[in-house]
Amino acid sequence: MSLNVIKKVIDLGDGRTIEIETGKLAKQADGSVVVKMGDTMLLATVVSSPEAKEGVDFLPLSVDYQEKYAATGRIPGGFLRREARLSDYEVLISRLVDRALRPLFPDDYHADTQVMITLISADKDIMPDCLAGLAASAAIAVSDIPFNGPISEVRVAKIDGKLVINPTLSQLENATLEFIVAGSEFDINMVEGESKEIQEAELVEAIKFAHDHIKVHCLIQRELTIAAGKTEKRTYSHENNDEELKKAIYAATYDQVYAIAASASAKDERATKFKEVRDTYIETLGEIDDATKFLAKKYYHDVEYDAIRNLVLDEGKRLDGRTTTQIRPIWSEVGYLPSAHGSAIFTRGETQSLTTVTLGAKDDEQMIDGAFINGYQKFLLHYNFPGFSTGEVRPNRGAGRREIGHGNLAMRSLKQVLPSDDENPYTIRVVSDILESNGSSSMATVCAGTLALMDAGVKIKAPVTGIAMGLITNEMGTKYAILSDILGDEDHLGDMDFKVTGTSTGITAVQMDLKINGLSYEVLTKALDQAKEGRLHILNEISKTLSAPREDYKPHAPRIVTLKIDKEYIGAVIGPGGKIIQEMQRETGATINIEEKDNQGIVQVFADNKAAIDAAVSRIRAIAAKPEVGEIYEGKVKSIMPFGAFVEIMPGKDGLLHISEIDHKRFETMDGIFKVGDEVRVKLLDIDKQGKLKLSRKALLPKPERTEAPKQ
Repeated sequence: MSLNVIKKVIDLGDGRTIEIETGKLAKQADGSVVVKMGDTMLLATVVSSPEAKEGVDFLPLSVDYQEKYAATGRIPGGFLRREARLSDYEVLISRLVDRALRPLFPDDYHADTQVMITLISADKDIMPDCLAGLAASAAIAVSDIPFNGPISEVRVAKIDGKLVINPTLSQLENATLEFIVAGSEFDINMVEGESKEIQEAELVEAIKFAHDHIKVHCLIQRELTIAAGKTEKRTYSHENNDEELKKAIYAATYDQVYAIAASASAKDERATKFKEVRDTYIETLGEIDDATKFLAKKYYHDVEYDAIRNLVLDEGKRLDGRTTTQIRPIWSEVGYLPSAHGSAIFTRGETQSLTTVTLGAKDDEQMIDGAFINGYQKFLLHYNFPGFSTGEVRPNRGAGRREIGHGNLAMRSLKQVLPSDDENPYTIRVVSDILESNGSSSMATVCAGTLALMDAGVKIKAPVTGIAMGLITNEMGTKYAILSDILGDEDHLGDMDFKVTGTSTGITAVQMDLKINGLSYEVLTKALDQAKEGRLHILNEISKTLSAPREDYKPHAPRIVTLKIDKEYIGAVIGPGGKIIQEMQRETGATINIEEKDNQGIVQVFADNKAAIDAAVSRIRAIAAKPEVGEIYEGKVKSIMPFGAFVEIMPGKDGLLHISEIDHKRFETMDGIFKVGDEVRVKLLDIDKQGKLKLSRKALLPKPERTEAPKQ
């Protein structure tokens, strides 16, 4: 069997290349490619149904990124020992690709479409996530699925002051900014990442740099499409239209909808009024079939879309009556939950987060057991979005992709200001429960998280706040409005969702999604400047509640003491089979963790009261202390020999008290001087080359006065 294998190579300009290959694997998919960089290989496939399902007026797109453990030469953990549900890391990469692809499918294309990206080989230093978007787009490029691409994704980082595309994992340790940027050869449509308090101009520079490389990736994909003979895409007709009905709905409802939009009413009241207008009109149609009813609802949604956008563009007025730059009213409170280690409520308009901070020991660290990323994580942030926050009845089935994504953005925002591991021994878990939602709940999580961390006494470097920006443009792109602190409806009906977080000094994280083509760098810069004004306003508001971390942890918060001991004493502290450390934990009530790091033993003692910590620390120091020449010890006689006694001056450390060092007077025998168990005060005279201890009791006794011989 002959294969028609096609290969294209992307030159990154620094000696590294990316290969795209099609025609060898997964040929029954509509499109499939293998993307390779170094030893990292991704298989991407795409399949799209020939027809759309009845009554579907959106794109049912699913994107799944999965890592095979065999790719890294590992066997999965857990009872089943096989790949299971997607990890949070895999979900986050799936979202990155989904957000880059989705806006580029035609608006009227509604067929079920599935993109699958699989890590089939991994180089430990070449990260696969920045290649996933390129692989997905290339798979679509060699299919007949309609797509207004191609697109690509790259990682851009600044390392030692220089911008680098797709840096290695080890290089990222020294990065001051790190963003995944996606776009077509003409426009950027997705940005996500974190940075160490950079300025707005530095972010724009990084995006431009990334876009220059994305353009090259897109041109190579166009060559791949031609080589694969897939320049002609499938024809489709997924929508029924009734232009007369559309005109009638516009004529009958537009003015009413515009008036409601301009009334500055609350979210629930506004939604009720919009629904009344729609239902009243549909009733005037009399007996209609389901298809006509479906179209009527769709066209009415278009009326809302146009009316709300025109209100902003024509009058500079928003649904809740604000101007384009105005931030909703804010109130916040800390210490609301008396039993939590730290807590805060942050409310902005109709969006509210109740956030808690819990301080834990090393045992509480999260174990990450992924194929590519594995290890431990000591800062956790979880975001929960229950149905009642939007007045809906919705079953609680655990965290969905959206919740994982929002939590990750908040986590990346706050981790930039956490104290170093040396300054902070705790595992920290932040949990944001969204109690009300009308836009920007992830940014509310950042603000509430900042307050809760400071309430807990965590010494963050600076408070972080966040804001979600929106964009409304006209069809020609000649008129636009940038919106600060967007509502849920403005997110849904707008052209951009741009979240920016940072301190008073600079940006710590960014997430941007564009639904349109043609965002100029001028508009991007203006949006960033407007976002900065909003962030600083919010920072000023939360500072009225709490402006800096509390001096100390809460009285009921656990305490941690960290000790460093010589490596040779690690075994002595643990004991045979863990006997000593388990006994200390049981008797003191403290939790003790020990690990070897930098050729030393790092011991963490964790307890909720000082007495338990003091008792455990005292016992550890006794075990791990090093005898010092010249020091005085209260010892215990362990054994008696003809030439002296062996005295234990520390747990497990005996020294010889020679018969000549017991007293200034001379003893001929050890009989009757000591018995085993006697306590004796001794001085350490010397430690010989073999580590043997030489003790003296005589050195601590006053010398007897000399008695002179009588004169003759």
